[in-house]
Amino acid sequence: MAIFTKTVLYTDADGRARFRDEPVELAEGTPAARLSPLLPAVGLQLRESPVGFASSFHCTTAPQWLVVLRGRMEIGLQDGTSRVFGPGEHFYSADVLPEGATFDATLHGHRSRQLGDEPLVTMFVRG
Repeated sequence: MAIFTKTVLYTDADGRARFRDEPVELAEGTPAARLSPLLPAVGLQLRESPVGFASSFHCTTAPQWLVVLRGRMEIGLQDGTSRVFGPGEHFYSADVLPEGATFDATLHGHRSRQLGDEPLVTMFVRG
Protein backbone atom coordinates (compact mmCIF):
# COMPACT_ATOMS: atom_id res chain seq x y z
CA MET A 1 0.00 0.00 0.00
CA ALA A 2 1.25 3.49 -0.83
CA ILE A 3 2.08 5.80 2.07
CA PHE A 4 2.20 9.60 2.27
CA THR A 5 4.36 11.08 5.03
CA LYS A 6 2.60 13.76 7.05
CA THR A 7 5.14 15.90 8.92
CA VAL A 8 3.40 17.30 12.00
CA LEU A 9 4.52 20.33 14.03
CA TYR A 10 2.78 19.80 17.38
CA THR A 11 2.80 20.85 21.03
CA ASP A 12 4.17 18.08 23.26
CA ALA A 13 2.95 17.37 26.82
CA ASP A 14 5.73 19.64 28.17
CA GLY A 15 4.34 22.58 26.16
CA ARG A 16 7.22 22.63 23.66
CA ALA A 17 6.88 22.42 19.88
CA ARG A 18 8.19 19.25 18.27
CA PHE A 19 8.16 17.56 14.85
CA ARG A 20 6.98 14.01 14.15
CA ASP A 21 6.31 12.12 10.96
CA GLU A 22 3.06 10.14 10.61
CA PRO A 23 2.08 7.78 7.81
CA VAL A 24 -1.13 8.45 5.87
CA GLU A 25 -2.25 5.41 3.90
CA LEU A 26 -3.20 6.07 0.32
CA ALA A 27 -5.86 3.34 0.39
CA GLU A 28 -8.43 4.85 -1.95
CA GLY A 29 -8.51 5.60 -5.68
CA THR A 30 -6.99 3.35 -8.33
CA PRO A 31 -3.55 1.79 -8.76
CA ALA A 32 -2.73 4.65 -11.17
CA ALA A 33 -3.86 7.37 -8.74
CA ARG A 34 -3.74 6.42 -5.06
CA LEU A 35 -5.71 8.71 -2.72
CA SER A 36 -5.88 9.33 1.01
CA PRO A 37 -9.24 9.43 2.74
CA LEU A 38 -10.93 12.80 2.34
CA LEU A 39 -9.43 15.19 4.90
CA PRO A 40 -11.45 18.07 6.40
CA ALA A 41 -10.77 21.64 5.32
CA VAL A 42 -12.41 24.92 6.28
CA GLY A 43 -10.63 27.43 4.05
CA LEU A 44 -7.46 28.33 2.20
CA GLN A 45 -5.20 31.37 2.57
CA LEU A 46 -2.15 32.44 0.54
CA ARG A 47 0.77 34.46 1.94
CA GLU A 48 3.81 36.13 0.43
CA SER A 49 6.68 36.90 2.79
CA PRO A 50 9.43 39.22 1.53
CA VAL A 51 13.14 38.44 1.48
CA GLY A 52 14.37 38.87 5.05
CA PHE A 53 11.08 37.90 6.71
CA ALA A 54 11.51 36.34 10.16
CA SER A 55 8.92 35.89 12.88
CA SER A 56 9.36 35.74 16.61
CA PHE A 57 8.27 32.62 18.49
CA HIS A 58 4.53 32.06 18.21
CA CYS A 59 1.94 29.28 18.26
CA THR A 60 -0.42 28.30 15.47
CA THR A 61 -3.87 29.74 16.12
CA ALA A 62 -5.67 26.74 14.56
CA PRO A 63 -4.37 23.49 13.05
CA GLN A 64 -3.59 23.88 9.35
CA TRP A 65 -1.58 22.46 6.48
CA LEU A 66 1.21 24.70 5.24
CA VAL A 67 2.49 24.14 1.69
CA VAL A 68 5.48 26.05 0.30
CA LEU A 69 4.70 27.18 -3.23
CA ARG A 70 7.82 29.27 -3.91
CA GLY A 71 11.00 30.03 -1.97
CA ARG A 72 12.33 28.34 1.14
CA MET A 73 11.14 28.46 4.75
CA GLU A 74 12.84 27.46 7.97
CA ILE A 75 10.83 26.46 11.04
CA GLY A 76 12.87 26.69 14.25
CA LEU A 77 11.95 25.17 17.59
CA GLN A 78 12.78 26.25 21.15
CA ASP A 79 15.26 23.35 21.53
CA GLY A 80 17.36 24.72 18.65
CA THR A 81 16.30 22.19 16.03
CA SER A 82 14.91 23.36 12.73
CA ARG A 83 13.64 22.05 9.41
CA VAL A 84 13.74 23.71 6.01
CA PHE A 85 10.86 23.36 3.56
CA GLY A 86 11.08 24.21 -0.14
CA PRO A 87 8.67 24.36 -3.08
CA GLY A 88 6.18 21.50 -2.99
CA GLU A 89 7.06 20.55 0.58
CA HIS A 90 4.53 20.77 3.36
CA PHE A 91 3.77 20.15 7.02
CA TYR A 92 0.72 20.06 9.26
CA SER A 93 0.99 22.84 11.82
CA ALA A 94 -0.81 21.87 15.03
CA ASP A 95 1.51 23.72 17.42
CA VAL A 96 -1.30 25.39 19.39
CA LEU A 97 -0.97 26.91 22.85
CA PRO A 98 -1.90 24.31 25.49
CA GLU A 99 -5.34 24.87 26.97
CA GLY A 100 -5.21 27.21 29.95
CA ALA A 101 -1.59 28.25 29.30
CA THR A 102 -0.34 31.81 28.97
CA PHE A 103 2.08 32.18 26.06
CA ASP A 104 5.74 32.13 27.16
CA ALA A 105 8.14 33.04 24.33
CA THR A 106 10.93 31.04 26.00
CA LEU A 107 8.85 27.83 26.13
CA HIS A 108 6.03 27.75 23.60
CA GLY A 109 5.80 27.88 19.86
CA HIS A 110 8.07 27.99 16.86
CA ARG A 111 9.61 30.67 14.69
CA SER A 112 9.64 30.88 10.92
CA ARG A 113 11.83 32.69 8.43
CA GLN A 114 12.31 33.09 4.72
CA LEU A 115 15.61 31.76 3.34
CA GLY A 116 17.40 32.72 0.13
CA ASP A 117 16.96 35.51 -2.37
CA GLU A 118 13.35 35.07 -3.48
CA PRO A 119 10.14 35.86 -1.57
CA LEU A 120 8.44 32.99 0.24
CA VAL A 121 4.96 32.08 -1.01
CA THR A 122 2.95 29.71 1.16
CA MET A 123 -0.54 28.25 1.17
CA PHE A 124 -2.39 27.56 4.42
CA VAL A 125 -5.30 25.10 4.44
CA ARG A 126 -7.27 25.17 7.70
CA GLY A 127 -8.44 21.79 8.88
